[in-house]
Amino acid sequence: MTTSTVTDSAGLSVYNPTAKVGTGKSEMGQGDFLRLLTAQMQTQDPFEPVNNAEMVSQMATITNSSGIAEMNANLASIKEQLSGTRLGDAASWIGKSMLVQSNIAAPDASGIYAGQITLPAAVDGASVDLVDGNGNVVKSIDLGARPAGDVSFYWDGKDDTGATVSNAALQVKVRGATPSKVATWATIAAVQSPADGSASKLITALGTYSPSDAISLS
Repeated sequence: MTTSTVTDSAGLSVYNPTAKVGTGKSEMGQGDFLRLLTAQMQTQDPFEPVNNAEMVSQMATITNSSGIAEMNANLASIKEQLSGTRLGDAASWIGKSMLVQSNIAAPDASGIYAGQITLPAAVDGASVDLVDGNGNVVKSIDLGARPAGDVSFYWDGKDDTGATVSNAALQVKVRGATPSKVATWATIAAVQSPADGSASKLITALGTYSPSDAISLS
């Protein structure tokens, strides 16, 4: 069966009963607005052109549509930057202590020095020396015989009489063993959020670290 097509005086098809009608797009973007405006200008009646005020209004609609799309993209970017360890989770770490790989120990708010060494093999006897900037051993912590694995050490910063001996950062040196790793606890004082959009940094007395640098969190 053949179906005729109705055309106007210019030969343009205006009706086709065999054409399939789709649902169209649910949203119109800036490109769609521009195509509609171009088609309107091409097919306007030369004796009754589009009013200037109406043209300006349509251009403003296009600009607003573009601005809203750009704003939504920016908001999505900001939301992504503020999610996860980028800022939100990292900020919740402030005031806590993180165990990081370092041979420098700094006291926390209570004056406590703490850390951990990893022994690749068992030892008959080992000790941890905390040394000041002049090379003096401020405190020697006897670890005794230890199996292979992680060994924690701790010092309250005081001597046997209860007097505070040190409140400065001290170097950790191990005697009687060669540890495969030395780590110390550092209090997280603040979170740094770089302007370039990179991951947040945790600021401690030992330096600046990434959240992924934390071996453990307390």
